[in-house]
Amino acid sequence: MSTRAALLAEIITSNKALLARYLAGFNNVTHVRQTPDLPNHLAWQLGHLALTMHRVAAMLDAQPLPAADFVPTPTHAGSRDKGVYDPDSVSFGSTPEERHDRFPNLDRCTEIFNNAADRLTGALAKASDEKLDESVSWGQQQMPLRLLVARMVFHNGFHTGQIADMRRALGFKGVFS
Repeated sequence: MSTRAALLAEIITSNKALLARYLAGFNNVTHVRQTPDLPNHLAWQLGHLALTMHRVAAMLDAQPLPAADFVPTPTHAGSRDKGVYDPDSVSFGSTPEERHDRFPNLDRCTEIFNNAADRLTGALAKASDEKLDESVSWGQQQMPLRLLVARMVFHNGFHTGQIADMRRALGFKGVFS
């Protein structure tokens, strides 16, 4: 593994652990609770972050979304019973629904997020510096793949901030208390 890839993998692993601190207090009811004036309930955020990291990992390992975590053909078929997400329900621009039947339970949402972070770090373990330097499209931008991986840390942190706001709105104790 290149030194840059190792550093990026270490940062993603650390980022995964930092986000996990903010899950304390949530349960299988509150993980889909939509709070007033705040976007994106926890189940949506964990699925959205997982989907985004998988899309970046796919640029490194050329593998599809794992069918064990996401329905292969988006059909709004993500469900609690199946323990999978529908990619369309957690993609950019989607609207979170406070529906237990559409989202996996909290443990499974967390597992899916962790699987995505682990896939990304595993893909980085096999990435050369040349691969990390490749220019890729993301939205309407072009950037080196290494910067897109770094952007995932910012993206995860941005949504962790939303989770922190949601924790306050739900009256949870602070994670540092």
